[in-house]
Amino acid sequence: MFQFKKPHNELELIMKQGKKRIPHVPDEMFVCCPSCKTAILKDELLENANVCIKCGYHFYINARLRIHNTADKGSFTETDPEMQSENVLGFPDYEKKLTQAKLASSEAEAVITGFCTIEGNPCALFVMEGSFMMGSMGTVVGEKITRLFEAATERGLPVVGFTVSGGARMQEGILSLMQMAKTSGAVARHSRAGLLYITVLTNPTTGGVTASFAMEGDIILSEPDALICFAGPRVIAQTTRQKLPQGFQKAEFLLEKGFIDAIICRQDIRKTLGKLLMMHR
Repeated sequence: MFQFKKPHNELELIMKQGKKRIPHVPDEMFVCCPSCKTAILKDELLENANVCIKCGYHFYINARLRIHNTADKGSFTETDPEMQSENVLGFPDYEKKLTQAKLASSEAEAVITGFCTIEGNPCALFVMEGSFMMGSMGTVVGEKITRLFEAATERGLPVVGFTVSGGARMQEGILSLMQMAKTSGAVARHSRAGLLYITVLTNPTTGGVTASFAMEGDIILSEPDALICFAGPRVIAQTTRQKLPQGFQKAEFLLEKGFIDAIICRQDIRKTLGKLLMMHR
């Protein structure tokens, strides 16, 4: 009699057929920590500034999220957002790579610059975008950072910079390498004006960026376990044919050798920057 009766819900059908229901959790809800292999709810990870709640591993975050976590709400004003790289040397397939980088990062370039307040303290801010060609420094990246320092010098403001980079952009040749000198000159003029420059090094900060503005801060901070170097450890090991020390070129190793001033967890970065800016105001 009830053979063709429609069940009220899925659970009733399962009970009638005597089947065991296996709970299904969408994969999109969880992230696996690369360090401790713990499965973490995405919402829980986001609430913890994208830091593993078990081992403290710092996940990669993009430039916009870093600005959101650092600047006071609604205070950030971007500068030079229209500037984009061009294939000035006619490097093969460079236009295609630039297009792919824009799609991958949703940004026009590998750095975002602007002005904001941090804990109520006004400052200039630049944040590099690692998903745009590994945060490589080309002519536009160097020009945007140089312009920011010049504007900060005119306004008498400190500069805070977050770095993440694979180094200078090979597709732009010597035009890319000269950005090291150009940005360093802007940093020097800012310093001669008696103004504060704070850098926050994130994983990885390498190559020409490390050899220029990343290591020129008055106060140099870093996130835990960040790779900070000019040439990577594998390159050095292959060149010197020597076994390198444990944790070579990681933030903890550089702190021990005096290359950086402090290692700050991501959850404490904003508060720390606010204190430093207030002390030097």
